[in-house]
Amino acid sequence: MTDSICLQHTQTDAGTQSSRDDADDTNEMGWITAMTARRLDRSRRGFLTIAGACMAGGLAGCLGSDSSSEPEYAAGEIPEDIDGEERTTEEMATAEDLAEQEPQPDLAPLSDLSITDHEFVFEGGHTGSTVQGTAENAGETRLSSAEVRVRVYNDDGEMLGIYLDTTSDFDSGTEWSFEVILLESPEDLADYDITVVGLPD
Repeated sequence: MTDSICLQHTQTDAGTQSSRDDADDTNEMGWITAMTARRLDRSRRGFLTIAGACMAGGLAGCLGSDSSSEPEYAAGEIPEDIDGEERTTEEMATAEDLAEQEPQPDLAPLSDLSITDHEFVFEGGHTGSTVQGTAENAGETRLSSAEVRVRVYNDDGEMLGIYLDTTSDFDSGTEWSFEVILLESPEDLADYDITVVGLPD
């Protein structure tokens, strides 16, 4: 299978993303709302309520939440010369089972939670297109849940989707190596942006 093809990309100034973030806020909220509805319909997260989300938001605020409820995204690059095979039908079915696309609405940006590095990596087999990197919990509070969110775009700047990786029991002073599986082929992608959110324990 194709060797991993990587483009190292360290976290960039979120300010370069301001124009794209403004354009995508509505799209992302609509995406999260739709995914949340699907989740509730399937009774996977039926215990979530508006009151619970508000309580979680209040707790995050007490334990270092950023002043804005909207996370800031850092830009990521995708190389143009990736020579990778497309997934087979069987591999795509496996990838669809593994890819996470339902953001948790009760998570928020935290001042002590950050992504220290990230890169686009093409893996062989069902894994295919991914974004991999490291997130750090530099605070003194253990996180019950953390989520890396990756938004992907085509050449026209249109957002094709949001993909995630999640972890639980993210201890203070530790790092987490994440891998976000993307369902699009490299030739369909122009770039991505990335953020991390969490919920204190």
